[in-house]
Amino acid sequence: MFTTDLLKEKVVLVTGGGSGLGLSMSRRFLELGARVVIASRRLELLEQVAAELRAATGGEVLPLQLDVRDPEAVSATLDAAEAAFGRVDALVNNAAGNFISPTERLSHRAFDAVLGIVLHGTVYATLELGKRWIARGQPGVVLSIAAAYAERGSGYVVPSAVAKAGVVNLMRSLAGEWGRYGIRLNAIAPGPFPTEGAWSRLMPTPEIEALFESRVPLGRVGEHAELANLAAYLLSDHAGFVSGDLIYIDGGMSAGNAGEFNLLERVTPEQWDALAALRRKG
Repeated sequence: MFTTDLLKEKVVLVTGGGSGLGLSMSRRFLELGARVVIASRRLELLEQVAAELRAATGGEVLPLQLDVRDPEAVSATLDAAEAAFGRVDALVNNAAGNFISPTERLSHRAFDAVLGIVLHGTVYATLELGKRWIARGQPGVVLSIAAAYAERGSGYVVPSAVAKAGVVNLMRSLAGEWGRYGIRLNAIAPGPFPTEGAWSRLMPTPEIEALFESRVPLGRVGEHAELANLAAYLLSDHAGFVSGDLIYIDGGMSAGNAGEFNLLERVTPEQWDALAALRRKG
């Protein structure tokens, strides 16, 4: 399936595409023939990453600065992508924000920060691009990166759990509504996949990281290539009859455990204080 023309000529916009899983997916899409728009708030990083991706794959990459919390910025980014490539065929909602904390320690601003990126940003990007596709009679594909706790919930990451649940239901609801326009929408629920950004915030100590690895029935964390291949398949024509689905890729973690972050009940108040101090230091 994964031939070099699997995504040939498809234009894919990846939010949060300059680092972590977004970068890994972007690289894989390029290897499979796609033209890719990577968008995030840090333009300098995006331009550096775009140059590296071009050198590594020979593909076409367009870096665009975007804060997904701003619907006008989302519209401007799509305008720029369409001006460069003529159209956008697929959207990967990957921009995210998350951290671990007892919920009673959070302010409403902490909820706003996560929901603004994860839920509102996904709504803004999906709605804006979907309207354009429908107006033009163009089919399209939306893929959102959710979480293994999106359906079942989880303590200690409640803002993210709330936001990701909304994302999953957005994909499912619109799959039913927009299928008649030839638009497919799906979500991926990753388990533990190490990244420099999110992983370091969610697993700030070796002890917490070891706890999570011990809960994966396959006995290891995920490899970026595994998730990138799943994403590429879902964007491809091979998945033409897959819509409204949430696909787990977590090494059996959800099947074997309930509440991904509930194990943090073992962390003492003193340890939470120390973790909060670490987070404030960045």
